[in-house]
Amino acid sequence: MLPFFKKKKDVIGLDIGSNSIKLVQLAETKKGYRLVKAGIVQLPPEAIVDGSIIDSMTVTTAVKELFGQQNIKVKDAVSALAGNSVIIKKVSLSAMTEDELAESIQWEAEQYIPFPIADVNIDFQILGTDTEGRGQMDVMLVAVKKDMINDYTNVIKEAGLNPVVIDVDSFALENMYEANYSVVPAENISIVNIGAGVMSINILKGGVTAFTRAITMGGNLFTEEMQKLLNISFKDAETLKISGVVGDIHISAAQPVIEKVCGNISLEIKRSIDFYLGGMPGEYITKIYLSGGCSKVTGLSNIIQERTGLSVEMINPFNAIEYDQRSFDPKYIEEVSPLLAVAVGLAMRKLGDR
Repeated sequence: MLPFFKKKKDVIGLDIGSNSIKLVQLAETKKGYRLVKAGIVQLPPEAIVDGSIIDSMTVTTAVKELFGQQNIKVKDAVSALAGNSVIIKKVSLSAMTEDELAESIQWEAEQYIPFPIADVNIDFQILGTDTEGRGQMDVMLVAVKKDMINDYTNVIKEAGLNPVVIDVDSFALENMYEANYSVVPAENISIVNIGAGVMSINILKGGVTAFTRAITMGGNLFTEEMQKLLNISFKDAETLKISGVVGDIHISAAQPVIEKVCGNISLEIKRSIDFYLGGMPGEYITKIYLSGGCSKVTGLSNIIQERTGLSVEMINPFNAIEYDQRSFDPKYIEEVSPLLAVAVGLAMRKLGDR
């Protein structure tokens, strides 16, 4: 059978995070996408730390549990990596064809990658040649440690699935944004994905990733600071953070540390945006979109808006995705949508996509 007669195989977007595993299945429609499945399962603390899988058996069991809960028969999974083992750099190279770059990418990348080249997998995307006749072209360079890729693919395989693509969370968010929002050419927007252990700051120019930075901070910082301040267990601090009350302790008792951590997160976002704009004279950011579980912390968006002076909005990965309200409660979708942003972007991937 010729390739263009083949129906696109369904894939599952599987976002394996430090605090939880998120799953999304989409179906393509004439208008765009329709939500088929969505689910979340929590992970115990320390199963994944700073993006590294520490307890693979627990993570594998959680993936199996999630697929069982959702009664999913599809075996092809697309997952993503984040954190300091992923290096993404926009670089200028001498203009050449994609084939020529593919042959020389190991040598070209060596000067930009802080790990031994033998230890990483490298990919690239040519963003375009310069318009000033300097014979240069912009390239997005991506390098990921091989052992990190192996850890994630092994967990997915152990769960009985087929890891068809391992993406990067920044690019998954780019796909999700493009499918749900109007992309304005040359406009700069920032998507800040704040998970439990890692915060990724992604700046899109005209809908394409122009800058990305991963920082080891997130929702666990709130939990750890509450734990110390109130002398309670990590589990109780996590419950307090999410539900606002544990036993006779109210969230207001932790207000000083909440404001402190919100301030630290806001400062890192501002630093990253200032760094990007410092190399782009005359450019400005129009809006910050927040995603990830930590983005829901009360007051965080207001503090980010105050510190950066920019409009801040919670991202909606189902903004242009239809779903059956008999199968999915709109209130539930609204509540979990910031957590599912990466998984939605992953579920849009097709085999062979760049």
